[in-house]
This record gives sequence, C-alpha cells and structure tokens, in this order.
Amino acid sequence: MPTALYRLTLAGILALTLYTGAAQTPAITEPPAQRDQRMAWWREARFGMFIHWGLYAIPAGEWNGATNYGEWIRHSAQIPLETYDRFVHQFNPTAFNAEAWVQMAKDAGMKYIVITSKHHDGFCLWDSKETDFDVASTPFRRDILKELADACRKIGGVKLCFYHSIMDWHHPDYTLRRGWETDRPLAGADRARFIIYLKKQLKELVTNYGDIGVLWFDGEWEEFWTHADGKDLYNYVRSLKPDIIVNNRVDKGRGGMAGMTSSSEYAGDFGTPEQEIPETGLPGVDWESCMTMNDNWGYNKNDLHFKTSEDLLRKLADIASKGGNFLLNIGPKADGTFPQQSIDRLRDIGAWMRLNGESIYGTSASPFHHTAWGRVTQKNLGKTSRLYFHVFDWPKSGLLEVHNLGNTVTKAYLLAGGQAVPFRKKGFSLSLQLPSAAPDPINTVIVVEIKGAPEVFHTPQIEAYHTEFISTMEVALSLPGGQGKAVLRYTTDGTAPGPKSSVYRGPLI
Repeated sequence: MPTALYRLTLAGILALTLYTGAAQTPAITEPPAQRDQRMAWWREARFGMFIHWGLYAIPAGEWNGATNYGEWIRHSAQIPLETYDRFVHQFNPTAFNAEAWVQMAKDAGMKYIVITSKHHDGFCLWDSKETDFDVASTPFRRDILKELADACRKIGGVKLCFYHSIMDWHHPDYTLRRGWETDRPLAGADRARFIIYLKKQLKELVTNYGDIGVLWFDGEWEEFWTHADGKDLYNYVRSLKPDIIVNNRVDKGRGGMAGMTSSSEYAGDFGTPEQEIPETGLPGVDWESCMTMNDNWGYNKNDLHFKTSEDLLRKLADIASKGGNFLLNIGPKADGTFPQQSIDRLRDIGAWMRLNGESIYGTSASPFHHTAWGRVTQKNLGKTSRLYFHVFDWPKSGLLEVHNLGNTVTKAYLLAGGQAVPFRKKGFSLSLQLPSAAPDPINTVIVVEIKGAPEVFHTPQIEAYHTEFISTMEVALSLPGGQGKAVLRYTTDGTAPGPKSSVYRGPLI
C-alpha cells in the first residue's frame, strides 16, 4: 500500500476513534445548589452585549443594488462560495480597538460580551489550527478573540463569552447545502468528521482564552443536527470547563423565536427568546432575550431604524422585571468601529445605569402580576426586601397607588439621589406621594423597603368546567402563586365576601 494512502487511512481511523470516543462523553450530573453556584454570576449580571462581526461587515448589507442584507448575506443574496471567499482578502479592520469595545460595554453597565467566534458563514475571528478560513488569513492577521480576552482581563468587570454556529455554510463536511448552491458538491462530505472539527474548535475556544463565561450556540435547527448531538456537545463542553454556561441552542428543544426549551430532556442552561420578551415571568427558569438595536444583527450601512434609548432602557427594565437577562446587539463596521448610533445609545444607557443599576443587577422577577404605570424588580435581603418601582408613566395626581401588598413598609425613596418619598400604608394598599414631575421621564426608580419576603395577594381564580350549568358542577378556587398567609373566603349569593364569609377549604359543589 502506498505510504501516502496508508497515512490517509490511518488518519481516517484515528478520526473515527476520536469521534466515537467523543460521542460517549459522560453525562453531566449536577445538584441544584451546584447549578445555582455556576449560574450565579450570570443571574447577577442581567445585562450583556452581543456582537455580530465577520466578513459580512464588508458589503455592509448591500449586494447587486439591494440594501436589505445583514449577516445572512451569503445565503440571502445567494453569493457563490468562491465570490464570498474574496472578502477574506479585504478584511482589515485597522481601527479595531479591543479595549475601546470592552470599555464601552462596561460604561454602558454591561457585565458580559458575547461575540461571534464563528457565524453561519464559517469564518472564524481567531487563529484556529483547524482551518485557514479565519482571521489569520486576512490582511489583519491579529487574533481578535485574544485581544478581547486580554482587554476584559485588563479592564475588569466584563466577562468574555463566545457565540458559535453549529450550522456552517463553508465547511465541506457540513452535509447540507443551500438550495441554490450548485458549486459545492456533497461527494466525500463526512458528517462525523465535521463534528470532530466542531469539537476541536470549541476546545480551542474554551481552553485558550482564559475564563470564558458562556458558549452561545446557534444554527441547531437544521436537520443536520440531532437531539443526541446536542446532549453530547453539551456534556463535551462542560467536560472541558465544568463551570461554563451553555445556552439551549446546543440542542433541539427551543420553541422557535420564543426560545424556551419545551422539556427537561433537552440540554442547555437558559432559554433564548429572540427579538421578543416573554409576556409573563417564568419562575424558576433562566432566560435571556437577545435583541438588535436596529433591524439587523450584522452591520448594514443603510439600516438607520435604531430603537430609541428610551425604548431600550424600558426593555431592560421589562426583561429584568420578568426575571430575564438582556443581550443587546452591536454590529460593528468593517473598519472595526461601532456605528455612532450604537455608541450614542450605549452612552445613554450607561448614564441611567450608573444611577439605577442596583434596580437591575442581581434582581428577581416582580411579585406583582401587572403594574400599569411601569415595572417592578426585587431583591430579598434576608429579613427584609427591596422593591424597585420602575415608573414609566408618572401619575398626574402625584400619588402612586400599589394594591395587594401584605408587607409592612419601612422606607421609600428615589434610587437616584436618595430623596425620601412620603408614603401611607392602609391595609394592603400603599400610596406613595411623588414629586410633581418625574426626575427621569424615561424611568424613575423608587425603592420601597419592606419587612420579609414580598407578600402580594392576587385575584383568586375560579376553575370550573363551564361558566353556565343546569345541574351540579364542581367549582374550585385558587390563588396564583400559592396562598402564603392569605385566607380565601367566598360567597355563593352574589355578595362581596367579607371577614365573616366562609373560608375556602376545597372544591364546592
């Protein structure tokens, strides 16, 4: 047998052995307390920066006269691989400054950065030993991820994380092709070999750049990827770095753009709603809404449809009030700078966060189901708690009325500046006497300190087979979130229940 062929055969055998071993990565088991410890920094952070950057920044959203493209431009504009590969020789972001990027994130109040180590086009922002389709082959040549890792360590307070696409439009062993591709035959493609490639690259990312906080996967929805692949990859990554956090797109369980995992059988540490915020909180579930500032993830020079700073700040409070994290995207330009519109919004958000960040960091979801004037976040401090009232709509009467609060209120004040807010508590109703005008028209935060954990009474729910009946029917009553110390009383004659009405102890007939 010729020597060269023997070496190729041996390499194939070794690759198969490597893949077989990787597929048997032991399942990760983790007690709840250990999981809570692993997730603690992420839950505390609440706010991070997403960065979509790669070769697609060069055309800047424009191709053959159309101007509506983003990071999917190779697919959307149906650009042949040979043509797209020419961008490698044009990628030279000489204005890139890793420390400036990290400092802007920190100044905006963001606690972590998630950058696209590799997007769907397959181009890698680091010097990978596994491919030449990376930054080392460009005129720039510098390892962008290394510079960001160094900047995060130097500046402090911002944890580096990586987005990594499972889907790959460039690698010959990713055994799916776009429907329009005619220049990429599938002959010789090897799915097992691609998964080896994927794992080797992930090992580089997890082991070569210091303390990486999150691996944020994407592109798992194509039929190429299976539930078994997802479970195995989750276990593999955690075997490399046990304390790393992995999103649910490593597996097949998320429900579309809503992003939440449907069952505990699927791998992943948090849900990933995309461009949307869940309508209600999800108690006991970790999730993160990722969102663009304008209409595209990657840079599009013609997309000036930027959300206002007011909108973004209120989205941040809304997400935190439902127990989630906010991952806000930047699409840097080809020269390595952020669009000015993004810089302006980061500056505005940072100014608010410097005064009000306490109402976001380390908070949990609102104990109230609905507050028409704004949102609520909370912190449990042991024997006491703080409620943070994020007031969007300043009451014209000067009184902010909050009902169904069972706790004793000990103090109320403006978070920014500490000015005392007079209050009156009568029964379960709290009235706050506010200044005549909102100190911050976007979101003024009022801190209400209470004894114990928040005890909020919700409207009882009536559960019955039907709303009308002609014979007998069982009717049950319940309090959303559990009764706590509440006593549920009822009447059956249409009158309002009072202190002497019957106590509910079980279903009625």
